[in-house]
Amino acid sequence: MAAYPKHTSRHPISPSRPRPADPAAPRSYVVTGGAQGVGRTIAERLAAIGPVVVLDVATALDREHPGVTLVSGDAADPDVARRAADAAEALAPLGGWVNNAAIFRDAPITAPPSDVLGLITANLALAVTGCHAAVGHLLAYGRPGAIVNVSSHQAQRPVRGALPYATAKGAVEALTRALAVDHGRHGIRTNAVALGSIATDRYEAYRSEHPGVDAQMAALHPLGRVGTGAEVAEAVAFLLSGAAAFVNGAVLPVDGGRAAQGADPEAT
Repeated sequence: MAAYPKHTSRHPISPSRPRPADPAAPRSYVVTGGAQGVGRTIAERLAAIGPVVVLDVATALDREHPGVTLVSGDAADPDVARRAADAAEALAPLGGWVNNAAIFRDAPITAPPSDVLGLITANLALAVTGCHAAVGHLLAYGRPGAIVNVSSHQAQRPVRGALPYATAKGAVEALTRALAVDHGRHGIRTNAVALGSIATDRYEAYRSEHPGVDAQMAALHPLGRVGTGAEVAEAVAFLLSGAAAFVNGAVLPVDGGRAAQGADPEAT
């Protein structure tokens, strides 16, 4: 991975003694996988408070939004991730990073181990590379900041046919806690949001093919419905904000209670 210096002549602040953040100063943000779905909603929400760079394999944004800039490329590529950090820094001091990009493909444990490990690694690499870029950038500038990793209820309660994805998300939550411990002293907070089912274009396509899905989802989520991208974006914005200044190493369920609910054999 690309190496970041602890000190440079341009950034003379020691990473062990970060410069205090000015809550009134504008900050920029990077959102991976932000060209569509939940990532796009997060990017547009954050654009209300500062410039946002979306890092996505898309070559263009299908919905232009003021304050949102695209860096096209693979979020698992350290050089591309660093380019996104530099692009955000050129707009305003980089203060927050959201690792939202993910890959939704299955491989059962009976598949060749290389296939299973490949999918696990592909998902985990997106978060590891983003964290590497964010932490390295903030250390180089001697600046505090915040990272939010997007996880899933499947890290705790997997569904069938999602072994690589659920395994990777479990690792992402462990990564979140480890980074919080390692870099909290540098003023870098790392948290995660663990999502339940969220209404996206992908979900709506599935819903159109499965007429009974609304009732199924209502039963799975104690709040009786799936979530919205806007609800996820608000949780992410909170974790990146000064209002969450003492929140570090947390995994916040944004799932309507789905992960908390167990099957009740006496339910009628």
